[in-house]
Amino acid sequence: MTLFLSPQAILDFENELDVNMLDRVIETFYTGAGTEQQMAQHLLTQFQDNPEAWTRADCILERSTNTQSKFFALRILEKFIQTRWKVLPAESRSAIRNFIGNIIVKVSSDEETFVKERTYICKLNMVLVQILKQDWPASWPSFVPEIVASSKSNITLCENNMNILKILSEEIFDYSEQMTQAKADGLRKCMCNQFYSIYMLCKEVLDHAKKPELIKVTLETLLGFLSWIPLGYIFETDIVTILCNKYLITPEYRIVTLKCLTEIAALSVQENYNYCRKFGAMFTCAMTHINKMVPITKDFEACYASGADSCDEFLLHLALFLTSFLSAHVKVIEEKYPNPKLLINAHVYLLKISRVQDREIFKICLEYWRSLVQSLYEDYRTKLIDNNMQPESQHTSRARKVLYKDVLTNLRLLMIERMVKPEEVLIVENEEGEIVREFMQECDTIVLHKSMKEVLVYLTNLDVKDMERIMTRKLAKLMDGSEWSWTNLNQLCWAIGAISGAMSVETEKTFLIDVIKTLLTLCDLKEGKDNKAVITSNVIYTVGQYPRFLGAHYKFLKTVIGKVFEFMHETHEGVQDMACDTFIKIAQHCKRSFIVPPTSDQPPMINEILINMEGITSSLSPCQINVFYEAMGHLISAEPSKPIQVRLLTKLMMAPNTAWVALMDDIRKDASVFEDPKSIKILRNVLKTNTAVCGAAGTIFGVQFGTVYVDLITLYESANQIVKSQIEEKGEVALQMPKVRAVRSIKKDILKLFEKYIRTAEDLESLTEGILPGILNAALCDYLNSVDGARDAEVLFMAAIVIERCGPLMSSKVNCVLHCLFESTLSMITKCFCEYPEHRRGFYALLKAINRRCFKAFLSIEPSTFKLVIDSIIWGFKHTMRDIADISLEICYELIQNVSRCDTAISDAFFQSYYLCIMQDVFFVLTDTDHKSGFKGQTEVLARLFQLVSANAIKAPLYDPATVAKPDMNNKEFLYDYVSELMKNAFPHLKSTQIKVFVQSLFEYNVNLVKFKTEVRDFLIQLNEFAGDTDDLYIEEKEAELEQQKKSSLAKALAIPGMVKPADLPSAMDEDGGS
Repeated sequence: MTLFLSPQAILDFENELDVNMLDRVIETFYTGAGTEQQMAQHLLTQFQDNPEAWTRADCILERSTNTQSKFFALRILEKFIQTRWKVLPAESRSAIRNFIGNIIVKVSSDEETFVKERTYICKLNMVLVQILKQDWPASWPSFVPEIVASSKSNITLCENNMNILKILSEEIFDYSEQMTQAKADGLRKCMCNQFYSIYMLCKEVLDHAKKPELIKVTLETLLGFLSWIPLGYIFETDIVTILCNKYLITPEYRIVTLKCLTEIAALSVQENYNYCRKFGAMFTCAMTHINKMVPITKDFEACYASGADSCDEFLLHLALFLTSFLSAHVKVIEEKYPNPKLLINAHVYLLKISRVQDREIFKICLEYWRSLVQSLYEDYRTKLIDNNMQPESQHTSRARKVLYKDVLTNLRLLMIERMVKPEEVLIVENEEGEIVREFMQECDTIVLHKSMKEVLVYLTNLDVKDMERIMTRKLAKLMDGSEWSWTNLNQLCWAIGAISGAMSVETEKTFLIDVIKTLLTLCDLKEGKDNKAVITSNVIYTVGQYPRFLGAHYKFLKTVIGKVFEFMHETHEGVQDMACDTFIKIAQHCKRSFIVPPTSDQPPMINEILINMEGITSSLSPCQINVFYEAMGHLISAEPSKPIQVRLLTKLMMAPNTAWVALMDDIRKDASVFEDPKSIKILRNVLKTNTAVCGAAGTIFGVQFGTVYVDLITLYESANQIVKSQIEEKGEVALQMPKVRAVRSIKKDILKLFEKYIRTAEDLESLTEGILPGILNAALCDYLNSVDGARDAEVLFMAAIVIERCGPLMSSKVNCVLHCLFESTLSMITKCFCEYPEHRRGFYALLKAINRRCFKAFLSIEPSTFKLVIDSIIWGFKHTMRDIADISLEICYELIQNVSRCDTAISDAFFQSYYLCIMQDVFFVLTDTDHKSGFKGQTEVLARLFQLVSANAIKAPLYDPATVAKPDMNNKEFLYDYVSELMKNAFPHLKSTQIKVFVQSLFEYNVNLVKFKTEVRDFLIQLNEFAGDTDDLYIEEKEAELEQQKKSSLAKALAIPGMVKPADLPSAMDEDGGS
């Protein structure tokens, strides 16, 4: 390194550190390039990884002239405090604490230095807070009095102390997952107990301070406290009055003041009358000032667009304040402070803010609108359901609806005019104003559309006539051209589609017929390809959202289907896809209408479609044709007569079968057919068509499958021979050749078709004896004898499905399956964690299926193979891919369960061989930061292992009796000592008491899984490896909460007309379920 001599000297921890040398190394790292920069990085990494690096922090902070060097030292010190602080004697800890404190006081006492070194001070503050989390209050009980006292001695010191208190509050109350539960609870309790002096300091600043920076940081610090301090500090003092009357009206502080008021507004006062009264006073005071600051007549959209006076930030926080307050306390204001003018005024502000072209602000407002209309609807619904409701309750329900009448009308208009695109719509307007197909859907837009749909459905249920009037008027303005634009048309049609099911049957009929007729007329009137494409896409989308109406009105359904088929010939990008998607949705929800005509003298609609099918699909791509065939499969599944089903299926598959027979004849005569890309393409399309129909038609597809079964085996074997011959001739490079890749695709398509058929088959004995031997023999032998790169993961998945479906019927064949698939796949996936990801998934899916459905077959395999199975499971839960690790842990748990139910001789032999190695490896992944996401499965396996020993379910010793000193040793005592020693060796920095408490908890709580996980989680947080992000340790709770919310939301939505999209309705509630 040419910039400095002997840079390695900084790694010499036996002698005094050359701080100037370190500064030059760090300067090179940040400003250098090439080899010098890489060498500097290497040196710094070695330096900070040295266990003694923290001892250099003081001299670096005192003598360095480079700010980056000081940051480097503070990062090292911070990590040491987080992970190894408790190993230091009390005197050393106190010395470091005082050293950091003195630097902070020195730097922050001088205003010029404080301003200049603000970033450096922030890092110092963070290090001090890390010390506080370790030492306060036990080893530093005087911290709060000290920081309050020092704040009164110097203004800039006071300003920095506010920052320290704010960070401490955040660490304890907001980011406490990096601490054990007991520790976090203790710090919170201590903070609350000592808060009075902190509060008085904040109030003194807000009452008397003149320095803007100090006032602002105090408001920000107070903001951090408001969510957890005892309510008396807020409602039994004049702090709210100070915020409203002194700081809300001052432009410099109004945003942070709004944040404080928002935090207060979100608090729950549990029906405390005095506190409710204070809320009413706060709302009145705040709204009075807001009306003066930003009059209701102000054009918020224009203000936001101009960006004047931080308008965007102010409107964001005004929206947050209003929505937080009204969400929590609107009913209190309605009932106890009946000032409708002020209340409606707040809602008008929200309506105006909702029109600002900012999606994040709109989403904040939308969440409140959803809660408001939901509340109004629930009141209204209760009134309808409960005929015995007290008169005063009925009056309240009506009064609320009347109170918000004008607000709701404006909200209906707002929702229509801001409606976003549903996922079913595939064409959009690009930046150049052209209509194009959208290939990537925005997840955010899909979620937003769902929320807006909910609001519109509630609004429709509250006043269907007003919604119909507004939509009809908007439609008329599109027709007369006064509001014509693609955007306006799209938004109106998306809104109309969103309220499907919310109107009564009769209202929906009149309304929808009028809408569709108007749109079709508009399509005729408007010229230009793009105009027609936009209108067409809206017609398709709208009719697709109303299957209930279509199923009940045969003539209209027939007209709509005719239009959908017409749109299948529209060449504008995206329209054909939408037409096919709409057809399959209608087919799924209106099956019977296609099968059963309204009168006996009319042929079923499906017959007409089958007759004209060639013409209908003539303009479609192969992928779109498959969607069409899948839709037809759904229709055939609704036919109750099996002979008619057979006739319909035969007619449907006539064209594919004709092409199939011709090609198979050619293949038998001359294998060079595989050289023709066109023939390959036709073969693949026919296979995909069969797969699409198989999944939709159900068990009747067995008739068609019998027609092609023999040919499928022949084709698979022929394709296999071609791949093998090419590899023998040209080596594995042949696998990259287009011809070989195309032929392999045929093999994969055949396997997918078999997999789909196996899933739908009902007669499992016939399947096992008649269908499966042919494909299994072909596929398993092919897999075993192929080179790694030519093995298809689909074989693994198909084998897993076969065993999952057929269970014990496959027991006699499991040995053969394992012989062909197990070791050959294992050798592929253990070479590297990255290669063959699909084979990994298929491999573990197969093991899971065998373990779950044919466990006894595992016990009959060779011991060496069984050991490989166990090793594979252990290797799997060490995998860095979460899905592989999770399924391996699941297999491991189920395997232990299965073994524990076996005869004692079998289970004891198993546990003697594998218990300790499984447990040791579970502990390995449990304490490894790369496997935190597997916490749920790891703890479940671990708990089960300890349960077995605690309950004395394992009779044989898990230890070698010859190697233990105690003659009456039992498994429980042995395991206690074994795990204690394991933890001690793995984590020598832990105290023996910590290990003792942890191991005892493993024995004590293994039958209470929730408590067991809490104890393990707390132990992991104590380890230095887990001092970083611990979010993944809580992933099970988060996922379970989300799943429960999803189920609860669906149940609730199903009770509200129109809330669930037709496509998402459970099958029992669609048209064929008698809805």
